[in-house]
Amino acid sequence: MPTEIIYYVAASLDGYIAAADGSVEWLTPFQSPEGEKNYTDFYASVDALLMGRRTYEQILGFGQWPYAGKPAYVFAHNKNMAASGDVTVTNRTPAEVAIELRTKNVRRAWLVGGAQLASAFRSKHLISEYIITFMPLLLGSGVPLAMTPGPTERLTLTKTTPLPHGVLQLSYLVDNSAPR
Repeated sequence: MPTEIIYYVAASLDGYIAAADGSVEWLTPFQSPEGEKNYTDFYASVDALLMGRRTYEQILGFGQWPYAGKPAYVFAHNKNMAASGDVTVTNRTPAEVAIELRTKNVRRAWLVGGAQLASAFRSKHLISEYIITFMPLLLGSGVPLAMTPGPTERLTLTKTTPLPHGVLQLSYLVDNSAPR
């Protein structure tokens, strides 16, 4: 059975996942205990993480590695990047890593962030679910939710979760029965 790859991400209402400088501090005012529980439940449901180099470096800048105990794949052209513990730096394609995840019996993997990496997975139809938490904020510019161009994907809304501060999380499964 293929590994489910879930693009779980926060976005502004105008479709940006980070400010123009890559920062995510704009998310702070929307934090809540309900949102934290929602995240904790999601995190417990995944077996591995997938992220791009910039996301990895940004997470390292926050201090202690928050994902200890779960394998993480960092996609980077520079294989000489520092990695430790459960982190594997790879220059393989998303399709090659997806095959490896399946052989390692990884049931669910979280595509942590990075529009470029998400678009690379999307272009190969490897994302099975999108969970997007929309913040009631217009950034006006920044890192987009998805890079374009990309393939058309038909999605089926499976869940809406209202959270405090006007935050709304939408969960969509990719409709693989729709023509591509």
